[in-house]
Amino acid sequence: MTEAKVPQIFRTLEKIKPLYDWTYKILMFICKVLLIGDILITCWSVAGRYIPFITDPHWSEEVVLTLMVYMTVLSASLAIRRAAHIRMTAFDRYLPEKAVKVLDLIADVAVLVLGVYLVIYGIRFCNSPLSIRGKYASIPTLSKFWQYLPVPVAGVSMIIFELEQIFQHLEAFWLPGKKEVQP
Repeated sequence: MTEAKVPQIFRTLEKIKPLYDWTYKILMFICKVLLIGDILITCWSVAGRYIPFITDPHWSEEVVLTLMVYMTVLSASLAIRRAAHIRMTAFDRYLPEKAVKVLDLIADVAVLVLGVYLVIYGIRFCNSPLSIRGKYASIPTLSKFWQYLPVPVAGVSMIIFELEQIFQHLEAFWLPGKKEVQP
């Protein structure tokens, strides 16, 4: 790869940035809706326990926990996009800047591999007999598939956002004057 071709490749890849922005906004909206649903169902459940004319829905605990699982794994991928996830940075100030960049790239590749793992095994688990035939205890018409679905969905979103992070790290290596930009 010659020096003249590198900037063209990055310009081409930069054109898909709106796809990353769009995916981020959709996942953020979904997380907000899940949080609102969690709060409303929990309030309904608590009110049903203490206010005589309101009934506590028997399905509230399982649904709230399922919504929390969705919110947790989806928000983890959102943290990847913003580079806000937990990292070990205790030695960063003692290491050369280039070494820190290489270690960040390695960490992002490891998380990308985790995302691939989540997709592969999440799909397998979603298609397993336990997932398909298993039912919620309080909602016997609802398959456990919905409880396991967030795993492959989060894997896909982690892959999408990790590819963006890796792209930014590589761009910082090839074009030293360009700073890594976070949304």
